[in-house]
Amino acid sequence: MIIGRKKILELIKNKEIVIDPFDDKNVGAASIDLRLGNVFRTFKKSMKVVEIKEETDYKEFTNLITLNDGYMLLTPGELVHGITKESVKLPPYISGRIEGRSRFARLGLLVHISSGFVAPGSDGKIVLEIANLSPSPIAIFPGTKICQLILEEVNPPAEYAGRFKGQELP
Repeated sequence: MIIGRKKILELIKNKEIVIDPFDDKNVGAASIDLRLGNVFRTFKKSMKVVEIKEETDYKEFTNLITLNDGYMLLTPGELVHGITKESVKLPPYISGRIEGRSRFARLGLLVHISSGFVAPGSDGKIVLEIANLSPSPIAIFPGTKICQLILEEVNPPAEYAGRFKGQELP
């Protein structure tokens, strides 16, 4: 079951869910808007074949970029990894899904390709796979409410213990 605004605020007040920094104005009817951080991973331009295997390290094919001001420009068809400004900690009985915001999707912006699931027990910032599906360049600005987190109950409780727990960088 999707968790609504009243329950979200109660879970945050009771520190069962921790979002840092948090502003209750970002809580909608059944989701929480999250802002784009200022750290990105861009793909290196290369003709080297990327092998999709468990041991393949995405860091080998990307560069880490920090924006202190300005914006990230995405050309048509370009993909970058971004990260939320907010760190999110979920209990073992709550999971989440990241979804784009309609106002930006209508402009061709995709905020996650295939890994929008936020596992129960997750703790850290959320990586976004941001793509420009429009025929025009798109500028994205750190601090923009770029996506929304939808929360759901997990029964029975379970906890994520994978390699990305506690992540701070894309």
